[in-house]
Amino acid sequence: MKKLSQILCSISFFFILFDTPVFGQNEFIGNVKVIDGDTIILNNITIRFSGIDAPESFFQGKSQVCNSLINDKKFFCGKLAKKKLKEKVKNKIVTCLPEYLDRYKRVIAECFVNGDSLSSYMVKSGFAFDYVKYSKGKFENDQNFAKENKLGLWNSKFDYPWVWRKLNK
Repeated sequence: MKKLSQILCSISFFFILFDTPVFGQNEFIGNVKVIDGDTIILNNITIRFSGIDAPESFFQGKSQVCNSLINDKKFFCGKLAKKKLKEKVKNKIVTCLPEYLDRYKRVIAECFVNGDSLSSYMVKSGFAFDYVKYSKGKFENDQNFAKENKLGLWNSKFDYPWVWRKLNK
């Protein structure tokens, strides 16, 4: 009986998971907890922003470090990206349009505050990068703006987050 109960619970969880509006036109709306410069928790659901990648604030026990071009000082750029996103969403309602589930069971979505894309905001302010592998260049103009104006991390020496993760596995 216990095994049957576990199976029914698993089946129910499957239907609840896939009944959530991950692939439809529905939205997730509410206040969020910022996990990283590109990841939030909204309504107890982990959401990763689609098409961008931000430096890691905590990855396998490490925080990504960058080096300032102004004063040659090292700083935790992942933590800075997280702080920038926290400032943007502070006490505001976030709306996310889910696209798919990734291999880590996170919802991949584009999220907005007052109609403004958080992905675009993070890239344009220089605290995240257009992740062309997934974005197909959707945020290229935002990244060019940040780079040309030396905004955010574009005023430092850094590894792209996807490179940094490979080096720090």
